[in-house]
Amino acid sequence: MKLYTVPVAPNPTKVMLYLAERAEAGTALPVEQKIVNTLKGRQREPEHLARNPFGTLPVLELDDGSYLRESLAIIDYLESKYPDGALAISDAEARARARDLERIIELKIANPLAIYVHYKKSPLGLPPDPQQAAAIEAQIQAPLDFVEETLGDGRELIAGDSVSTADLTLASHLQFVRFIGVDILGERPRLRAWDTRYRARPAAKAILQC
Repeated sequence: MKLYTVPVAPNPTKVMLYLAERAEAGTALPVEQKIVNTLKGRQREPEHLARNPFGTLPVLELDDGSYLRESLAIIDYLESKYPDGALAISDAEARARARDLERIIELKIANPLAIYVHYKKSPLGLPPDPQQAAAIEAQIQAPLDFVEETLGDGRELIAGDSVSTADLTLASHLQFVRFIGVDILGERPRLRAWDTRYRARPAAKAILQC
């Protein structure tokens, strides 16, 4: 299998973190990573558009030549195909809570941040929009507070004591914001402590660049 990806971009980074976490846990997956340089516009070239007509990353090319084009679908597929050493825990309730947290983070924090970066200081050179950036900053405060409160029981990671897609999602998007030199965590000591802990993990050190 081949993963078409690009460093720093949040959704590709999420999948790269997942693969690194699996490898660190002793179950490296047979996925070759191939960089598509978005700064040079390679994602808009015919070769990549044949893989993904939307021109986005990541894309996982399966052994049969078909493609998966969404980060969570890619992770879910790899979790199912290689269940030995999967990140998802077996307990149904705990697994559901972890997925609940992942969806809250993705929909209410991560997706807005992916847009926010381009309104604030786009790596792709898009024009800034301070008014829209300020609106997103206001929008994500309550979800960030929710994660801060969730960490209040002393857990090491967002969903408990083992890494989950919630950690991967938040870490990858925080890196994207740090890439433009912005700190959005505010006065949230638990979130800051989690961020420090997660970035110290060997898998995170192997993937995160800022």
